[in-house]
Amino acid sequence: MTDQHQPRRIVVGVSGGIAAYKACHLVRDLKEAGDDVRVVPTPGALNFVGAATFEALSGHPVSTTVFDAVDEVQHVRIGQEADAVVIAPATADVIARLVAGRADDLLTATVLVATCPVIVVPAMHTEMWRNAATQANVATLRERGVIVLEPAHGRLTGKDTGAGRLPEPDQIAELVRAVLDGANLTPDWQGRKVLITAGGTQENLDPVRFLGNRSSGRQGFALAEIAAHRGAEVRIVAGDTDQLPTPSGAVIEKVGSAREMAAAVEKHAEEADVIIMAAAVADFRPVSEAGAKMKKGSDDDSLTTVRLVENPDILASTVRRRREGAVPAATTIVGFAAETGDGTHSALDFAKAKLERKGCDLLMCNEVGEGRVFGQSRNRGWLLTADGEVSEVSDGSKHVVAARILEAVDELRN
Repeated sequence: MTDQHQPRRIVVGVSGGIAAYKACHLVRDLKEAGDDVRVVPTPGALNFVGAATFEALSGHPVSTTVFDAVDEVQHVRIGQEADAVVIAPATADVIARLVAGRADDLLTATVLVATCPVIVVPAMHTEMWRNAATQANVATLRERGVIVLEPAHGRLTGKDTGAGRLPEPDQIAELVRAVLDGANLTPDWQGRKVLITAGGTQENLDPVRFLGNRSSGRQGFALAEIAAHRGAEVRIVAGDTDQLPTPSGAVIEKVGSAREMAAAVEKHAEEADVIIMAAAVADFRPVSEAGAKMKKGSDDDSLTTVRLVENPDILASTVRRRREGAVPAATTIVGFAAETGDGTHSALDFAKAKLERKGCDLLMCNEVGEGRVFGQSRNRGWLLTADGEVSEVSDGSKHVVAARILEAVDELRN
């Protein structure tokens, strides 16, 4: 793994599509994280964003041709020195030229020389993305070890909507950093269906107030992102989350309460090969929900004393349904435990007890608290298996932690 404190040399290739403007935000994100970024656009890209913009953002001169800085052998040196090359956006034309091994501009020459990870982020109209030629080219690049990310779904140029939109720059930057930190994005989960719960549930007291928690949904969405880019068909059952971009190719089903989440999981669990319960589900809910806002003075008893009833245990019930045959026996079930220690037991002790109670195949334990895990961009903890194995998950971005969890799933299924 690359030392996260050591600046990495990242080449950002930009090809000639309308999404080229997003490359400016990508360069800034990578630079602000401390990396040394060099922009290598195609000539077409400069029709959308000028060279001066890329030079100002990166702090490096911009060239499109192999005939600049010939004395420095630039067309070889840039690729040789790179720790990663990311092409965003990558048009259908650039993808085709990479497959052909062309080296007729500085970007394609740089890719031919590079021995570091090469990450291609497609952006084009849906018909171009789905064209047999493009799909064959993408398959060829992946066979050669190039990481080709899945495009996002959404608004394209004009009135069109569909697959082919460039993912948001912060999504791309997180994935680039995850790859540099050792995350596996090999598309070996193709054909696999993954169901993930994320975020926190909300249990209404009245139309205004609710019982909830501090979960942001970031870890669940990171899991979905990594699984989708590994080729899986991903469905997220999401409670309350931060404003997070939809992972490329994933389907999101929004729910509010624990009972709504339980119903959605029950509906989709029988189709899933892997179920990951990353949501922070409320253990209890109010016995009753007021139909109107409770007011001080007239509803003091209801406001000062809230009677609670236990919510359904989604993880335990899914394991039970697998045991009964309603969920396929081959389905891998992963749980999460957000724990705190006390005077006599550690967070890990409580996680071991939870794993025994729930009966899932794998449990990710986080030690939570003020400034830890919830709402943060990084995570750490322990992975526990049903046979008693415990492995530490070192501090890393939530995408890196997500990749580690999916690797543990691979180990269980292989």
